[in-house]
Amino acid sequence: MIRVLVVDDDVLTAEAHAAYVGRLDGFLVAGVAHTGGDALRLVAEAGPDGIDLVLLDMTLPDMHGLEVCRRLRAAGRATDVVAVTAVRDQAVVRSSVTAGIVQYLIKPFTFAAFAEKMVAYVGYREGLGAGSGSTTQLQVDRALAALRSPASDARLPKGMSAETLDLVRGIARADRPADGARTREGVHRPTACPPPRCRVRSTCPA
Repeated sequence: MIRVLVVDDDVLTAEAHAAYVGRLDGFLVAGVAHTGGDALRLVAEAGPDGIDLVLLDMTLPDMHGLEVCRRLRAAGRATDVVAVTAVRDQAVVRSSVTAGIVQYLIKPFTFAAFAEKMVAYVGYREGLGAGSGSTTQLQVDRALAALRSPASDARLPKGMSAETLDLVRGIARADRPADGARTREGVHRPTACPPPRCRVRSTCPA
């Protein structure tokens, strides 16, 4: 199970992003924060194995998202970070790469766009593995390619069928963008089904 911390200063946007996470099996909303300080505190309190992924807004009231990422790295946290932000400035995007942010998702976006990023992220995690052992050049190449290429049959994570990927791409065509959208979905409800990873629910949790 991939444990996710959602960080956004806007309450409704944070709720929407958390609900999106809740629609993907294999992912669990471990917490929601509205400031950089709260995000750092929650990661620290969770311990080294507590938070796997942070969905991080760049424009927080107390510090920039890049500063949050830098402080995580300075504290020795290996938690992965995906930027989820309306910031389109090229300098910020470049700085995000150097700060170790693995994906950059620009608001507003649909659930389908979000789900494809999460599918790619799972491919990245599986390509490199969760341990600290050695890896091969092929594993590195495949892991990085998973982040930078649209999901295809050849790169689908374990448990994700081509039919499910088609569902991901089409299920939210009528959805409103997540930025500021109110949702009826529960924010902290864990996924009810165990992996296979990234199986998309056809309906939202009650």
